[in-house]
Amino acid sequence: MQAISTLIVDDERLARNRIRRLLCLDPELDIVAECGNGEEAIEVMKQRKPRLLFLDVQMPGMTGFEVLQQLPPDDMPVTIFVTAYDEYALRAFEAHAFDYLLKPFDRKRFQDVVKRAKSQITLIRHGDINSRLVQLLEGIEKGRADSSRIAIRTGGHVILVKAPSIDWVEAADNYVCLHCGTETHVVRETMNAFEKRLDSSRFLRIHRSTIVNLDRIREMRPWFRGDYQVVLQDGTQLTLSRSYRDRLKHVLLKAF
Repeated sequence: MQAISTLIVDDERLARNRIRRLLCLDPELDIVAECGNGEEAIEVMKQRKPRLLFLDVQMPGMTGFEVLQQLPPDDMPVTIFVTAYDEYALRAFEAHAFDYLLKPFDRKRFQDVVKRAKSQITLIRHGDINSRLVQLLEGIEKGRADSSRIAIRTGGHVILVKAPSIDWVEAADNYVCLHCGTETHVVRETMNAFEKRLDSSRFLRIHRSTIVNLDRIREMRPWFRGDYQVVLQDGTQLTLSRSYRDRLKHVLLKAF
């Protein structure tokens, strides 16, 4: 039997190393490459056309979903999602027959997933995989829009945060900080990706590193060089940059 060409895509080096070590125990799998970002992964897949893909969902710049959307249907590999996603997404993976590895995963879970992937490779046509992928993406996006809770993995467990309880969101490199009253929760996700999880009628980006809950705004004050200060009900002062001012004007104020 010809070895199954396999690609690993994850922005975390330690995660790639763990997957590689476990894959090396299986002689039926051939690791053709490892990638640390989505752009690199797309190029490798176009050239090498792997049959099996281990794909991190949450990566800076380009998510795993966005990577797959760039591939033609005939080149779609059997995909195992590697994720720390919320419980709704996990149910979506299962409902559409896509396997996933929830970080952190153990060897038994890994071996079970690989065994099923091998069976899929011999039985599933590319077109069927692509059709189920489209349904999966649509289901997850719909679930995000309908959900008023946000799942946060921290310290080995999941915390469910009610979206309306979030006062404001702050970007910190590849993380976002959710400020909820006296509590702050840290999520490993880019600001752009997290913004899509929020209700746009309730939350608004006012700076490239700040999202605010519109219900928390108490007043606005002119600041320097066309910027404004946004003052929240608890006294927190945030900067509204000029590039986002018109958006807030349209949503919140009719005359600004």
